[in-house]
Amino acid sequence: MPTFCISHFRFHACRRFVSLQRRLTSNQLERMASGSCLSVFKADGYAVYVLFLLLGTYLLNQLDRYTLAVSSQPMAQDIHFGDKGCLPYKSTFSSEYKDFCVKSEKGSGEPERNQTTCESKTPHNSTQHVCTWDYDGTGSDYQILAGPVFILVYTISGVPLGFCAGVFHRRNLIVFCLLLWSTMTLLTGFATKYWHLVVLRFILGIGEAGCTPFATSLIADYFPETLRGSAFGVYNWGIYIGYSMAYAFGNFITQANIDGKGWRWVFWIAAAPGFVLGFLMLLTMKEPKRNALDWYVFDSFQAIVTHPQRELFREKFLLLCRTFMRPSLLILFVAGSIRNAGGYVWAYNTQPYFNKYYPNTNVGEYMSWIPLVGGSFGVVLGGFISDRVIKNRGFYARVWVLLFSQIIAAPFAAGALFLKPPWAFISLIPSNIIGEMWVGVTLTVVVELVPNTIRSPAVAGYLFIISIIGGNVPLLVPPLKEVTSLRTALYILYPGLYLLSSVFFLLTLSSLKRDMRRAKEEEEVIKPLLPETSTEHGGKIL
Repeated sequence: MPTFCISHFRFHACRRFVSLQRRLTSNQLERMASGSCLSVFKADGYAVYVLFLLLGTYLLNQLDRYTLAVSSQPMAQDIHFGDKGCLPYKSTFSSEYKDFCVKSEKGSGEPERNQTTCESKTPHNSTQHVCTWDYDGTGSDYQILAGPVFILVYTISGVPLGFCAGVFHRRNLIVFCLLLWSTMTLLTGFATKYWHLVVLRFILGIGEAGCTPFATSLIADYFPETLRGSAFGVYNWGIYIGYSMAYAFGNFITQANIDGKGWRWVFWIAAAPGFVLGFLMLLTMKEPKRNALDWYVFDSFQAIVTHPQRELFREKFLLLCRTFMRPSLLILFVAGSIRNAGGYVWAYNTQPYFNKYYPNTNVGEYMSWIPLVGGSFGVVLGGFISDRVIKNRGFYARVWVLLFSQIIAAPFAAGALFLKPPWAFISLIPSNIIGEMWVGVTLTVVVELVPNTIRSPAVAGYLFIISIIGGNVPLLVPPLKEVTSLRTALYILYPGLYLLSSVFFLLTLSSLKRDMRRAKEEEEVIKPLLPETSTEHGGKIL
């Protein structure tokens, strides 16, 4: 699942929202992750309408991003990139030949890896060659598209785009980004060269990076503080809906093979709603009045250059550096990066794995709903359990929740690789429910380990680090696959990383108490430098 890839709290969402809530408690942050979504309907009707427009934008963001992962095999065969494997001729529609070509004659259960053996295969009592050595949608070329080409620009470009939210018309900005990534998705359906995919994926990352910074800023202005957590809960559902829709589109539309251009229609159809939604937002969505705290974000940025508050900025920066060097945070960052990497690896290799080992399985029948149900429930469950156990066992209990959730989830994740369908997919349900508990809980631990005055940059730094590291780990899949097999590579980089992250979560406990005490002491040191709040000058906080 992308952890659904820390996706639950993208770097920009946290940076923006924590900036708006200068004194957020850990429980508030955790509720923002899970979101008690029904209470959002207490808000103004138009605000709820805007929220659902933004939810639609976010689900299209995820749909267009993960369509690549689901359509990689037919795309690779058409454009010619990545690794090759033993597959049935395209003109052969018999389902028995799919399994016949893929499986090795050695009876090991692994796919056939010898080209000569593959091309010489003939069915029982037949002399007809039904197998060919063709692109299978895996390999370094595919992992580069899934990882670095997208992740690096997506993560880095979000920083300047986030500042734009404090200066320019946010509705126009988010519509521009929506139309940009929808256009890139549409053009991907016309790609004929590998470098076309690289360029389009790169620009897609720039467009998608603007979604959450602008959306979170708008939500914060449309909803009162008491309902923002619920509003963010609704908004974050777009992750699960969009990811699940990618499997529905990628499998069912490809199989329909409209005009013989199956995978291309996946991208064309996925792109179309973005243009409709973009124009609907232009026609019906208003730019809200910025609240005082929202203006404070931009004013504080200006103050770094134009105001005597440089001393405050310097102290905060030094405090942030000291905080990031604390053992507990360093280890927690490593643990989060490892766990996030496991989510990315599985998210971008689920379809290629089942295509290679179980070609007769319709992955869309299962993955179009399992991530939605399992991931959503898992994030809520993590917040609930950690809040319950902390009442009796203190702050350490949150880290124990992180530790045991990954230990328990790992065998179920391994079951998805060990078992055959449909049991493999059934094993994914508890893996998602339990494994996704880490998202909100880890974020809460980070918040509680840093002084209040630097929560915003600390959370942003944490999410930036785990996204950069986690998003590039899928590059390890091809070399591991060459040495062993795809299944073994995924054992190491999926449940294996779950278990490895639990080791580092355990190591976090060694210095947790001392670092929490330091955070409180340093908070007292920097407090005298903080400016007083005022409602003068148009309601800005000075």
